[in-house]
Amino acid sequence: MKVICTLLVLCMLVITGVALLPILSFGIALLCMAGVFFIWLLPILMITDSEVTSGGEKAAWILAIIFLSWFAWIFYFLLAPVKPGSRHERFYYYD
Repeated sequence: MKVICTLLVLCMLVITGVALLPILSFGIALLCMAGVFFIWLLPILMITDSEVTSGGEKAAWILAIIFLSWFAWIFYFLLAPVKPGSRHERFYYYD
C-alpha cells in the first residue's frame, strides 16, 4: 500500500512540474527581456548622468543612441563634446 501511495505522489509531482513548465519559462523569458531592455537603456542613463556634455548636445546624443543604437554610444565616447577645447574647461589649473 505504501508503494502505491509513493508512486501516486511521484506521479502527481511530475504532472505538477510539467504543468508549471510554461509558467516558469514565461517568467524566465520576461526576466531575459527585462535584462535586454536594461542593457539597451544603460547608455542613455550614462549619457544623462554625464558631465561632459550639456543641454542640446546631450539631447542630440541621446536621440542618436535611440535611433542609431550602440554605434552612437561608441561615437559619444570618442567624440563628445563636439566643441573643441571644452573637454579641458572642466579642469581648473592653478598657477
